Amino acid sequence: MGFPGSQVMANHVENLSPDFIKGVDISMLYEIEANGGKFYDNGIEKDALQILKDYGVNWIRVRIWNDPTDENGKPLGGGNCDYIKMTELARRAKTLGMKVLVDFHYSDWWADPGKQNKPDSWKNLEGASLANAVADFTYEVLKYMEDNDALPDMVQLGNEVNNGFLWPDGKIAGEGGFDSFVTLFNAGAQAVRKISKDIKIALHLAEGGNSDLFEWFLGNVTTRGIDFDVIGISYYPYWHGTLEELKSNLNNIEKYDKEIAIFETAYAWTLEDADGHPNIFGPDMEITGGYKATPRGQATAIREIMEAVAQVTSGRGLGIFYWEGCWIPVKGAGWKFGEGNPWENQALFDFKGHALPSLRVFNLIYEEDYIESEFREIISPLNIKIFLGESPALPEKIKILFSDDSIRSLPVKWEHIEEEFLTSPGEFQVEAEGRIKFAYSGKI
Repeated sequence: MGFPGSQVMANHVENLSPDFIKGVDISMLYEIEANGGKFYDNGIEKDALQILKDYGVNWIRVRIWNDPTDENGKPLGGGNCDYIKMTELARRAKTLGMKVLVDFHYSDWWADPGKQNKPDSWKNLEGASLANAVADFTYEVLKYMEDNDALPDMVQLGNEVNNGFLWPDGKIAGEGGFDSFVTLFNAGAQAVRKISKDIKIALHLAEGGNSDLFEWFLGNVTTRGIDFDVIGISYYPYWHGTLEELKSNLNNIEKYDKEIAIFETAYAWTLEDADGHPNIFGPDMEITGGYKATPRGQATAIREIMEAVAQVTSGRGLGIFYWEGCWIPVKGAGWKFGEGNPWENQALFDFKGHALPSLRVFNLIYEEDYIESEFREIISPLNIKIFLGESPALPEKIKILFSDDSIRSLPVKWEHIEEEFLTSPGEFQVEAEGRIKFAYSGKI
């Protein structure tokens, strides 16, 4: 099957260790397969995990919810990620020689910076009782995984905990503040250490380009004796700042003497929709995100984010996890029970489950061949109207589409505008850098 931008370009990445994490979150996969979803590579049906491994993926990530059912025992959807289903996915990954990251949400359903609800079974717990519940649940899940040949290599305690977790007790802006959050976090950490000293513990924050947030949060928790090894980061280019802002943050937080990894990232390979459920990534996000919504643009985005992590100055950059790369549109495997999939245009497979060309990026970054990305076209040329005698306010930077389907904002130096153009009605063009032209129309 052919796609626009299907010939991916992903050059060698310097300073890339052989065990660099090239991970994919596969939490939806159990429900996708249970509802009939299938996956293919070059037209041949295969296990999705085998396909990922063949393309260079070496880690998987799964989220765990406490009890993803409603008051009547009906599944909530979004993968229905209880620890039994997720253990099965982790076991399959381990069998293939892949490593595993477990994401404890400590909630019955989705948890993120805007919502961190206690599980229903813990809703009346507080103080030491709540901390004990965190420790017991963490231990019991990991013991079950160990007994089923699926012991994870890394565990994150909470998901995108910018504002804490287990609200209201562990809410940063709540009565207990950072002290209560750290107490609850360390209860989980103690349980992890009890299972195995070899499991790395991660603290996961969103907004990867927001250095002020990370400085504030990490400064507060580290002075309170929080126990963790890895700073996990969510970075979606269309939400969380520019690539340069991400790089700046990565190199700033290395002072905390922790390893660093991107735990969530993604990008669209198309603007089409497969199931009638609105997708999160729409046309306006190409400009904000910095890449075209093509397999080539998706691959370029992944490559540049991996490169940013690999080049952390301290050498502590571990790698990345691509979020929900297998979430193809399958009825019954929506974000919520009875609803559709808002993510299928950001998966690493097409709508029918065929591996996209962008999956090649995980192997291409080790190859020595180099392809120079070339200027293709100006994105959104401007047409500015001015009054006679008025000088146009020309942009300091313009957005350019390159042959790797990246959209870069580049500084420009404009030619001098002759006085006669500003005093006569009509239209004229101004050149920048000798090859870029914008049209400006004069107006009385």
